[in-house]
Amino acid sequence: MQYLFPMLKPQYSMKHTFIALSFVMLIGFGSCKKFFDQVPNDQITIDQVFQKKAASQNFLANVYSYVDDESKQWTDFPWTGNSDELDVTWSKYATYDLARLNMSAGNVLFNKWGEYYRGIRAATYFINHIDGNQEILALNGQQLIDQYKAEARFLRAYYYFLLMRQFGPVVIIGENELPVDATAADLQLPRLPFDECVDYVVKELDMAASVLPLVPEVNGTPSASEAGRATKGMALAVKARLLLYAASPLYNGNKEYANFKNPDGTPLINQTYDESKWKKASDAAKAVIDLNQYSLFKDPGGDPVTTASNILLSPWNNEAIFVRKSNSLTDWDKNAFPRQGDGWCGLGPTQEMVDAYFMSDGKPISESPLYSESGFTDVNGVSVYNMYRNREPRFYASITYNNSLWMSGQMTAPKPISFFVDGPNGKNGHPTDWTKTGYLIRKNVSWNQTARPLVLFRLGEIYLNYAEALNEYDPSNPDILKYLNLIRERAGIPQYGTGSNALPVPADQNEMRKKIWAERRVELAFEYHRWFDIRRWKIAGQVMGDLHGMDVNKTGNDFYHRVVATSHLFKNAFYWFPIEQYELDRARMIVQNPGW
Repeated sequence: MQYLFPMLKPQYSMKHTFIALSFVMLIGFGSCKKFFDQVPNDQITIDQVFQKKAASQNFLANVYSYVDDESKQWTDFPWTGNSDELDVTWSKYATYDLARLNMSAGNVLFNKWGEYYRGIRAATYFINHIDGNQEILALNGQQLIDQYKAEARFLRAYYYFLLMRQFGPVVIIGENELPVDATAADLQLPRLPFDECVDYVVKELDMAASVLPLVPEVNGTPSASEAGRATKGMALAVKARLLLYAASPLYNGNKEYANFKNPDGTPLINQTYDESKWKKASDAAKAVIDLNQYSLFKDPGGDPVTTASNILLSPWNNEAIFVRKSNSLTDWDKNAFPRQGDGWCGLGPTQEMVDAYFMSDGKPISESPLYSESGFTDVNGVSVYNMYRNREPRFYASITYNNSLWMSGQMTAPKPISFFVDGPNGKNGHPTDWTKTGYLIRKNVSWNQTARPLVLFRLGEIYLNYAEALNEYDPSNPDILKYLNLIRERAGIPQYGTGSNALPVPADQNEMRKKIWAERRVELAFEYHRWFDIRRWKIAGQVMGDLHGMDVNKTGNDFYHRVVATSHLFKNAFYWFPIEQYELDRARMIVQNPGW
């Protein structure tokens, strides 16, 4: 149980428990140095910490620190590099072990189980001890204490959500703190059925949302300096995504998991499909929209390519709901840069992802007369393969393709980027730094490597969540088309049934589902959604496997042929990660996930 209850040390006093806890929790925060410098560590008691404003704020800052930097998709997370969106260049990273099914309960890759439970326990400790802080009461009053508790409650719920999306049903600890001298028997807790986990987290998010402000503030006054702190919109957005997942086929009446049960026989995945779950999901997404606090980002100049580029690059714009403030994203930039731009050619979109982008007429490549895979066109003196011509604006904001223009680093003017075998970014020029697909990511890439926050939730997702859930529950509702079209209008492509060059309205619920899924794939590309979408829809086995790109072993016209670039294998056990065997050996009531 060292991870589920990571700071319980029966041989320690409460004072020593806090010292161990606070050091792990606070180390790495520059603002916390003053706190540790005030008195020797062995003289600080837990009561003293929660009677001081600065010390309590530092404690809460640590609770925030468990909000991960998900942009590190080559080392810390596999959501993009192990979906059908992207290939990570280097085989030295665990993304390749996962792609080749080299994982077991004894070797859990990207294992976040212990980390998030540490965040949960830190949040619970804060909630249970912050009341009565005399310094905060004297300076700011009960309102600030209530706000801080709501922030911790939101973060705790968010960490449960992160556990659930990776591992499925989890152990819910609740409000009680186990004593420091708890016995092994006291620590035996089972996983709860997934629906009960959802109910608990939704309740916690609702409680937090009822207290949290609409915008970051101090004592009721909006404050830009507090940007990144929890808000009502953040809590409701997490709720909306959680309920969307819970309504999806993986969790809603999935009879393939009839034997996935606790030792007492309690089923962990509900076996009966419940359409009302989609209504809960649509209502939750609409609640975020109805806050009227957020709006779709649009470039003031009206250029849709610039709009698509700056949704994530323009910090603190009105579309962002939940961001990770302390994030530079310069590693993401460096990995996406070509070698010509002093980068590492590390993030290569698959041909499947390239093909998913629409044409400028708003149609998929399989239906548009504008699409061609023959010949080249001179574009400003550069020969561009016709596959890349007449594509929608989001394509040009997201994909660096052969002979597209690039400018970064010390470049004095844009240059065409080539991925031919003998070119400046090709495989013959470096033993490891070359894209196997013949493409690089351009989305959320700053040519000047500008520091910016990482957007985790934004309004565009909420619109698509709402449209998807509503289509499953009430397929004739006009809001489905309205919000799908709002995304397409912002993207600069024709809408369904309205506007100039309108496309036919999808004929039925099934056709609308296909359109929503296709829109979601493009709009949210490389934003860490696809891994979870193909799992909750139960299509991972269909879309994973051999993934393609251009022929980077060739030059000239021979380059422009689809070939297998990488194989991302999939087995049913990969719907959820295994729980580490070390944990199971100590928590005997926790059952392993199916297939492990």
